[in-house]
Amino acid sequence: MTKILLVEDNDMLQDILSARLEMRGYKVSVTDNGLEALKLVAAAPPDLILMDMSLPFMNGWDTTKKLKDDPATQHIPIIALTAHALVSDRQRGIEAGCDEYETKPVKFDRLLEKIQILLERNQP
Repeated sequence: MTKILLVEDNDMLQDILSARLEMRGYKVSVTDNGLEALKLVAAAPPDLILMDMSLPFMNGWDTTKKLKDDPATQHIPIIALTAHALVSDRQRGIEAGCDEYETKPVKFDRLLEKIQILLERNQP
């Protein structure tokens, strides 16, 4: 079963996204901050990460950069989830190491398509 880590501090979005992803057959773990995300990834690396950029303790930009700088986790695809919708924000996400970028409010079908493409691309 494909494992997705959802790093999101909005409880309602956590509930909605995790329920919809689980209905599609994904195993979803959830945390609400970047520091906890780093611990979860180290303990049990997911197949893909959905990363909010505006997080407490350690923001998504810095969390993504740490994950992509680590050879043990740099292969994990990361999709930025953010309300920051400017072209410069998207570029900042890509520079931090995000493989894709999805603005809020999240369009689930578009997000699901991005997830599937990245998972297929990441298969050995």
